[in-house]
Amino acid sequence: MTVSDAVASQAALRSLADALPTPFWLDDPDHRPAPRPALVGDEHCDLLVVGGGYSGLWTALLAKERDPGRDVVLVESEEVGWAASGRNGGFCAASLTHGFGNGLARWPDELAELERLGRRNLDAIEEAVERYGIDCDFERTGEIAVATEPHHVAELEEWEQQAHALGVGEGLTLLDRDAVRAEADSPTFLAGLWDRTGVAMVNPARLAWGLKRACEQAGVRVYEHTPATRLGARDAEVAVATPYGRVHARHIALGTNAFPSLLRRVRPYVVPVYDYALMTEPLGDEQRAAIGWHNRQGLSDNANHFHYFRITTDNRILWGGYDVLYHYGSRISRDYHQRPETFAKLAQHFFRCFPQLEGLRFTHTWGGAIDTCSRFSPFFGTAMDGRVSYAAGFTGLGVGATRFGAEVMLDLLAGERTERTALTMVRKKPLPFPPEPVRWAGIGLTQWSLARSDAQAGRRNLWLKTMDKVGLGFDS
Repeated sequence: MTVSDAVASQAALRSLADALPTPFWLDDPDHRPAPRPALVGDEHCDLLVVGGGYSGLWTALLAKERDPGRDVVLVESEEVGWAASGRNGGFCAASLTHGFGNGLARWPDELAELERLGRRNLDAIEEAVERYGIDCDFERTGEIAVATEPHHVAELEEWEQQAHALGVGEGLTLLDRDAVRAEADSPTFLAGLWDRTGVAMVNPARLAWGLKRACEQAGVRVYEHTPATRLGARDAEVAVATPYGRVHARHIALGTNAFPSLLRRVRPYVVPVYDYALMTEPLGDEQRAAIGWHNRQGLSDNANHFHYFRITTDNRILWGGYDVLYHYGSRISRDYHQRPETFAKLAQHFFRCFPQLEGLRFTHTWGGAIDTCSRFSPFFGTAMDGRVSYAAGFTGLGVGATRFGAEVMLDLLAGERTERTALTMVRKKPLPFPPEPVRWAGIGLTQWSLARSDAQAGRRNLWLKTMDKVGLGFDS
């Protein structure tokens, strides 16, 4: 390390000195709703929704929209929005396939339809935010994928050409170095691909809290601090046990995502991985002028280990990504929500991207679990003779796609063949992850190989090529 590198590293560490170890979005007492009481005793309902993140909230709300007379109960083990739904970057994307490239590799014949359904889903989210008066800073500013290495430029050019060839390139704009730096000025940016309408920026916690309010106004009974501990069936009913009671229902929708499913058969398809983020203090006028970013798009770089970053309504910058951590045995723990070595790395990367913001301080640091599956996009299914449905595997792109997943779960419970349930993406599952210790070793080797690929102009080694061939992989 050179002297200048050491100085820069120390400056980055100092920027973290006053940061609170808590998610910025959840540190909002003016908007955070009071928790609801835990369930005590027995409840009976038409539909029980397990999980109070976006997946469960959309399922409960859409169930009432489809049939206002349906009796719906939602149970959440902590408080609504406390996990991934209140910890993400606030990128609400139209993509249902974790981006165009992943969708093209896995469902080339279906991708145009998936893109159409994804855009319609994002339109429906925007309409719901307006109709229910959800104060979540919804801004449909789009997202720019930025090239920070020469081989990224060629990748973006290829994606743009392929999107237009499929007839789904509307709203895409390829930006050269000067054009992308006119949008957001970083010396690391070499090019960009701007999806002008396919992504909205939101305050994720307020979106979850607003959906909770909409659910309750529609008549959903919400119980918090009520973990679902066991799933069973008897006669025409299914039931979920909780610490102080039980819920009997005609149907159950599981929206537990990164957390262990009540259906053991689903667990091999999901691994929880931990992602991390920083939030800066509000930028001053001179700092805003130094970086531009007047159109307020979401940004992400095109590396395997990528960063995502966006600007908030009060002119802070969220900076997240890069490290993605798996813990042996698919362990989930609050102890993993803070990781100083990752925060130090992220801070150094931030000032490398925006050196003109030297001296800016971070106010919040946090992490959270993402539900990853081997195809990086959601999968679906039913159990117990069609009385239970589930969706999982959103792999960090669930702010928008969970609403689509809720529609699918409700379609499946109704036994309906719709344009959604007819999709190969919905009908077929990803490959499951192998058991331990092969799972841990394979994920570790994949992460190492991805880092090597980033360092070697995108060249994929034999391990990554083999994973591509069999349909297994790993992404953040």
